[in-house]
Amino acid sequence: MHIPLDRDSSIPLYQQVQDYLRNHIQTGQLAPNMRLPATRRLAKDLGVSRITIQNAYANLESEGLITNREGSGSYVAPPVMMKTPVSQSSSSLPLWQQDLQIKTSKAQPPSHSPHPDLISFTGVGDPNQFPLKDFHKSIRAIFQQKGIEALAYGDFGAGYLPLRQTISHILASQGIQTHPENVLITTGSQQAIALVCQILLNPGDVVLVEKPTYNMALDLFRTLDLKIVGVPVDKDGMQVDRLEPLLQQHHPKLLYTIPNFQNPSGMCLSRERRRQLLTLAERYNVPILEDDFVGDLRYNGRSLPAIKALDPDGRVIYVGTFSKMLMPGLRVGYLVADGPVFDRLVKLKQVSDLTTSPLIQHTLNEYVSVGRYQAHLRRSVRLYHKRRDAMITAIEKHLPDVDIMSPQGGLFIWLRLPNSLSALALLPFASKEGVAYAPGSWFFPESSEGLSFLRLNFAVQTPEAIEEGIQRLGRAMAQWD
Repeated sequence: MHIPLDRDSSIPLYQQVQDYLRNHIQTGQLAPNMRLPATRRLAKDLGVSRITIQNAYANLESEGLITNREGSGSYVAPPVMMKTPVSQSSSSLPLWQQDLQIKTSKAQPPSHSPHPDLISFTGVGDPNQFPLKDFHKSIRAIFQQKGIEALAYGDFGAGYLPLRQTISHILASQGIQTHPENVLITTGSQQAIALVCQILLNPGDVVLVEKPTYNMALDLFRTLDLKIVGVPVDKDGMQVDRLEPLLQQHHPKLLYTIPNFQNPSGMCLSRERRRQLLTLAERYNVPILEDDFVGDLRYNGRSLPAIKALDPDGRVIYVGTFSKMLMPGLRVGYLVADGPVFDRLVKLKQVSDLTTSPLIQHTLNEYVSVGRYQAHLRRSVRLYHKRRDAMITAIEKHLPDVDIMSPQGGLFIWLRLPNSLSALALLPFASKEGVAYAPGSWFFPESSEGLSFLRLNFAVQTPEAIEEGIQRLGRAMAQWD
């Protein structure tokens, strides 16, 4: 197969191969069920590395355009498996519909028949640890206390005042001095991030992020048509010493950071870098959006002050959530902000969805205020600490050639595969072995970055399941090689 490649182009070679094959599949020039050349053969024909072809095939498989048949090779997918691109199916739509070309997010994993005993290292906390019984008691207590009032709209302002008071007390214990009047209840932390972006940013504005960073934040920024500029991380978090030239070059309107047990790397921003970050934010007049999604889950080392706790001037907007620690389905988050921006955020929240569920707000406050939250937190720290250690031990035993960053807390281990192995290319092999993970490329601004990384959640599985899952991952790597 002849594929024209421009080796002087800024477009990576794997993407040129991928784009060529995608176009020929979608136009019918490569027929359904047609066998594609083996990766080794095509790489030799084109004079490129095998990893280049494997990355292209993996991305096309994740789009549903090709399928891998074990022991036989890669084939153009049958029509029923293909996803019709928006650009081809929208020609009959009205013009205003055709103009709505949303930037696509990272490709999702290819669909496979579910493994009968899948061990998934994705998600947040262990559902078996969610405090279902205690939360059920709390919701019954709310109905007994308030009756039908518990199902009314409630407060259209910043949220249920007693819950905002409770949050301010929790934050004070963590060194963040704030008042209930500066706390806004949101429908999960994702809404909090979205509200901040809608208030402060316009399409085309630049947002600085850690590289890698939270994939759903990246998807949000793309949807809002923002320009994303990444700042690399190391064992001490964002490399703040590389930040000033980017501030001078791009003039960003927002800096988004996860300083505690960063998603996905698990690293923490050092105390010195937190202060340097604030200094630069002041010098270049850039607001900081601090996402502290699991800052309470510390297993080793000393607690570090939130950036918001170091901020006397209202430069930092702080975002937190109860979803990761209690139950994701609660969809309750909050933000803390000072100054006129807070009133703007409250107003936008009101016109967006009126209010976060009053019933859930009342119930959450009932649960948290009786001290159950702190007890649940202590149990979770003990449990997840053991699981983190179990995963590190299993990786050292079964995956000796990988590089890992050992986090002091949080939910994730960030793993780098050996020999430029692509996590996307490995994914079908892992699925067949019955193990799931998040490919690292999902967490980078550019799809060509982070291909050899993957994220593993150690909190969701028992130590026994972790041991088995890592063994399966090792077998998948051996098959791919």
